[in-house]
Amino acid sequence: MNIILLGPPGAGKGTQARKLVDERNMVQLSTGDMLRAAKSSGTEMGLKVAAVMDAGELVTDEIVIGLIHEQLELDNGASGYIFDGFPRTLAQADALGALLVGMGETLDCVIEMQVDDEALVARITARSTCGSCGEVYNDNTKPIPADEKCTNCGASDFQRRADDNEDSLRTRLMAYYKQTSPLVGYYYAKGDLKSVDGLASMDDVAASIKSALD
Repeated sequence: MNIILLGPPGAGKGTQARKLVDERNMVQLSTGDMLRAAKSSGTEMGLKVAAVMDAGELVTDEIVIGLIHEQLELDNGASGYIFDGFPRTLAQADALGALLVGMGETLDCVIEMQVDDEALVARITARSTCGSCGEVYNDNTKPIPADEKCTNCGASDFQRRADDNEDSLRTRLMAYYKQTSPLVGYYYAKGDLKSVDGLASMDDVAASIKSALD
């Protein structure tokens, strides 16, 4: 099963992707992680990525699709893939669709994580992340434990993203609505879209995603 998690920054896509990885033996294909890994890999594609990133330029859709192609060709025993952070535009959605068809793969479901902007801003400005495992904490709903150790891995390296502030988040939201939100209608028209309440508790969101996939 191959799925896309779709939603604005801070909607909880990464958290839910990790749950799916643990529970369903899926592989999370995060654009950022793939680019960082490729840059240090020394492969032909990695050298391309390194050259572009070192020049401070944006990585092209062609390169990202190439990285995804490489990942899909790996025989890693996965039961499916989660596309996280890609596609972001209609052109990327078309390219991903063509790649999957060309490889004999299918896109089985697109999960839209619906959120309210104001509630999202309040959530993200209170967010911290474990620097070791990526577990997410929130000052209001899931504070860092009193012993200052991550409940998932035991590390004490908690971080706040520099752009997790209200002004920066609203800028990121505007970019999402301009570039990525058209994908909601795109996948709805294809019959692939299912929506869940992204502002529910993490467990309730996970249950809604499970229901959508099953």
